[in-house]
Amino acid sequence: QVQLVESGGGLVQAGGSLRLSCAASARIFSINRMAWYRQAPGKQRELVATITTGGSTNYSNSVKGRFTISRDNANNTVYLQMNSLKPDDTAVYYCNRFGGYLPWGQGTQVTVSS
Repeated sequence: QVQLVESGGGLVQAGGSLRLSCAASARIFSINRMAWYRQAPGKQRELVATITTGGSTNYSNSVKGRFTISRDNANNTVYLQMNSLKPDDTAVYYCNRFGGYLPWGQGTQVTVSS
């Protein structure tokens, strides 16, 4: 069973950047599509970005052009580069297999101040 550990969150001013990392305890090479999700207080968890083993990416409209997802299969890690952050990006960020089929990690808190 794959365990996921997210890191890299923090407090940043609007317009700033953060890079999130997601380390997997086992090989994720066979997992075709990995994803980042986020959950803001009082809201449902939402899909932010996905990436296939071939490097094809998709983004939600709210982050398109500002966030970049990438993966390093050799090191079992998925990344999320977040630029031009907005207060609406404030949330706990999680990585998982697309569809959320793996046990959820603890997430990493991102707080964007205005």
